[in-house]
Amino acid sequence: MKFFGGRKDAEAPADKQEERPGFFDRMKQAVSRTRESLSSKIEGIVALTRTVDESTLENLEAALITSDLGVQTTATILEALRGRARRQAIEGGDELRDLLKAQLRAILEAPQRAIPAPDAPPKVTFLVGVNGTGKTTSAGKLAAWSRAQGHTVLLCAADTFRAAAIEQLEVWASRSGVEIIKTRPGGDPAAVLYDAVNAAKARNIADLYVDTAGRLHTKTGLMDELEKMRRTAARLVPGAPHEVLLVMDATTGQNGLQQARRFTQAAGVTGIVLTKLDGTAKGGIAVAIAQELNLPVRFVGVGEQITDLLEFSPEVFVDSLLD
Repeated sequence: MKFFGGRKDAEAPADKQEERPGFFDRMKQAVSRTRESLSSKIEGIVALTRTVDESTLENLEAALITSDLGVQTTATILEALRGRARRQAIEGGDELRDLLKAQLRAILEAPQRAIPAPDAPPKVTFLVGVNGTGKTTSAGKLAAWSRAQGHTVLLCAADTFRAAAIEQLEVWASRSGVEIIKTRPGGDPAAVLYDAVNAAKARNIADLYVDTAGRLHTKTGLMDELEKMRRTAARLVPGAPHEVLLVMDATTGQNGLQQARRFTQAAGVTGIVLTKLDGTAKGGIAVAIAQELNLPVRFVGVGEQITDLLEFSPEVFVDSLLD
């Protein structure tokens, strides 16, 4: 077992959250490309709409699909809006926009659920996902986020199949001011996890974040290894892993959903970290994830800095898109 890392947990990360722009402004900036795409289309619909009819709803349908909400999610929204129109006329574009916002918030809020705290620390969180989605980076940013909440944190470098992942996580550990437990490249991921959990228990660490291998869903052996890690964690801490966060790249849009379905089945995913939200016009994928996978988006990546990981808020997300 090897301990690495820099500053004490009592110190705050150098890049303090309060020095950043406000939460709403940061989310609005992050979804600016999606907003430009979706909001401009909706504004065009609203401006021309005095009475909402089937033609208006068809134009709205096209706007939602092109913003990567997907056919299934869009159909759900339009069914609800048509049902409302049958019961009570939708009076103009402004009311249509308000109803759309309410639909989007309801979809995003439906899978949100409280994460029960373990009876005794640590809370164990696995990060899973394919290489290139920002999984290791997200582990480091989550460590900084937890420290900003006043928690003690430990990182576990269990992606032993990719030597660069261990080195990368060491860099993020130093930036976050937390310690990291690692083994040699090619080592047993379950063994380093065993060491990390025992170290976290001995030191009364609140949050243990475990970076797992960038496993493709077609690699059965890697999925088997992940299951072995789940069993190891559960033996050492009741209920562990308490969260399994699938890291998804927002720029992949609908193409990432099938991958997410496979991981959900094989890895017991409990929530999503949606990275690179600031680099795409496909931010509507957040709504599709909630609707089609019944999984909450827990965090969104909005940049490269250590504090550029935001806890997801359905209300702020929707307001950032459509206000």
